[in-house]
Amino acid sequence: MFSPRLKAYSLVLASGSPRRQQFFKDLGLDFEIRLREIDEVYPDHLVASEITDYLAELKGKAFEGALAENEILITSDTIVWHKNNALGKPKDAEHALKMLHDLSSSTHQVITSVSFKTTQKVTTFHDCTEVTFGALSEEMIQFYVDTYKPFDKAGSYGIQDWIGLVAVQSINGSYTNVMGLPTHLVFDYLKKF
Repeated sequence: MFSPRLKAYSLVLASGSPRRQQFFKDLGLDFEIRLREIDEVYPDHLVASEITDYLAELKGKAFEGALAENEILITSDTIVWHKNNALGKPKDAEHALKMLHDLSSSTHQVITSVSFKTTQKVTTFHDCTEVTFGALSEEMIQFYVDTYKPFDKAGSYGIQDWIGLVAVQSINGSYTNVMGLPTHLVFDYLKKF
């Protein structure tokens, strides 16, 4: 299914996200996980997908000079874009409660960028999914944060969790993108590599 040329390469996934790791397994890809700590800070003038493109590429720069000729490094970043603001991972429970309160009864975008880096070049693309939430009561928000502790998730929620069952009224775009990886685009890129 994948190009024979891809077989000459080793895939390196630079993500600690269990969801992204599972997606790579589900796609039938052989890969290794390699992590590097970076400060996820971006210039103030960037908006929407410019932010995720920048951060996905920044994560790749942490591996500068550390890749073999036959390795493809995959990095990614996800944000929730709501009312012209980027919502990343919450700092704490109070921050998570505020984010979910803001997302209640409104539509937001989930943007994920994926960057493929070799010793020769960097290719970055992104996907955007529109998600509409119904009304969330204070009780629902408190229950979700207390029970699911969504502190590792952009926008303070995982669509695959309880909140996805009770709050999401509609999705326009890729479901897996909302979970942190536009798998159809990753598959297409690797198929054509």
